[in-house]
Amino acid sequence: MAHQYHDAQVVDIIDETPTVKRYFLKMPSDFTYKAGQFVMLDLPIEAKFTNRSYSIASAPREDEVFELCIVIKPDGLGTPYLFENVKVGSIVKTAGPVGKFILPENIETDLCFVCTGTGIAPLRAMIHDIYNKNIPHKNMYMVFGNRVKQDILYRKEFEELQQQHPEFKFLPVLSRESKETWDGDIGYVHDVYLRYFGEKKPVIFYLCGWSAMVREARDRLKELGYGKQELKFELYD
Repeated sequence: MAHQYHDAQVVDIIDETPTVKRYFLKMPSDFTYKAGQFVMLDLPIEAKFTNRSYSIASAPREDEVFELCIVIKPDGLGTPYLFENVKVGSIVKTAGPVGKFILPENIETDLCFVCTGTGIAPLRAMIHDIYNKNIPHKNMYMVFGNRVKQDILYRKEFEELQQQHPEFKFLPVLSRESKETWDGDIGYVHDVYLRYFGEKKPVIFYLCGWSAMVREARDRLKELGYGKQELKFELYD
């Protein structure tokens, strides 16, 4: 199916970390999407396929502005072009929204969001959408894997959400810190979500991020008896 591209204007860019930028784009009009969906950017790059897919990191709002949270891949073509050439005011050909990685119509169980790196983007959109719209929900767990403290995207925002909402748990886990430098979880995401859901309980998992992590989590949870309806996932290369 051919997608229709529109001229989206970059209205702001935030350098989040040395390797991650947050891009705020404004679509011409009537742009609606569901939290968790992604858009496609058609970039003027020398490649067989010039379109790249990026999850929307912001909850739906009424002004047609949405956020993308993008990590540079130095050996790629798309992200180096974005980082070097796209500025505030730039026009980017954008199509979408696309994708079925979205919240259920009614949230009747706990939700466990498991992510690494910029895989947090669509999950952030979902969590803010729940709070913005006062959608009834149960407990929510955000298990966020990174290497070092500086990599924790949106850290202050999620720590504040956790303080405001006792049913929301923000659980960052770092693989390259030590007990001397980090008082949170050390290691990988699997030990953390299994701490809460190692015995099968009513829950829906949303898995997003590095493909190896998502596949391992999916396999482990299947072995515990979680079925297709309880495992939603999006792979990032």
